[in-house]
Amino acid sequence: MPMPAEKRRSDRLMLTVPLIVAGTDTQGKDFKQDARTVTLNRHGALIQISRPLLTGQRIRIVNALCHREAEFTVVGPVAPRSEKGGQWGVECLNTKVNMWGIQFPPPSDKPNEPSALLECRRCHTAELKRVSLIEVEVLETSGILNKACETCGIKTPWGYAESQLAMSAPPSETKMLAEVGIGRGAELRRHTRVSMQLPILVRDYYGGVEISKRENVSKGGFCFLSEKNYHVGAGIMVACPYNSAEQCIEIPARVVRRIEVPGTNGKTYGVRYEKLH
Repeated sequence: MPMPAEKRRSDRLMLTVPLIVAGTDTQGKDFKQDARTVTLNRHGALIQISRPLLTGQRIRIVNALCHREAEFTVVGPVAPRSEKGGQWGVECLNTKVNMWGIQFPPPSDKPNEPSALLECRRCHTAELKRVSLIEVEVLETSGILNKACETCGIKTPWGYAESQLAMSAPPSETKMLAEVGIGRGAELRRHTRVSMQLPILVRDYYGGVEISKRENVSKGGFCFLSEKNYHVGAGIMVACPYNSAEQCIEIPARVVRRIEVPGTNGKTYGVRYEKLH
């Protein structure tokens, strides 16, 4: 049966949320295990957990940040298990549960449309909102947008969702973010690494061009996901944000970090802007 369009196009967030996973193992013994999300969307997640799970197994997951919980089914593994455990795709059995405490926008047919994880400064609702490139500029300068809030029923001030969703990044992500200049110390523990998703153009020096999506906000660089092979140290030209309807200025950058995404052909790249002479 085809996957519903809403689930197929649901926005994915590279977001680390601490979890408690409970279930019954193959010997009939109950277990409770710490885990974390690697990515998440409206109805499911890719989770990292140290113990093996079974395809089709029903588990109960508790979001350790907002203490919401729900029944999930294990869709299957996405990478071979290692000494650190494995990564599994899970899907919530109750689509009415807002497991992550984030309001997601309606499905979009524009995969590279800019979006930002924002928080209403009045009621503190966290929502992934579609934003225009002009609104991106406003967010990166004044930091506040005036947008409609369904909870408040009126237009309210919105800013980056940092207070509700602050958390630590895994060591590999922390190192990459530090190398591309995205904060230090306490700043690295904030949610800024995923609060803005912008379309970008990446052009290598051999004629290759691709349109991807930036996964974070930084004055010094960014991280992006791609199935293409870029070597660490390679020079590239980037336009960020990219708008196909306008002439975009491309600036030099360099690939400083590469992490394979287990179970896929994708790689997460850390890119640092080069100084213009």
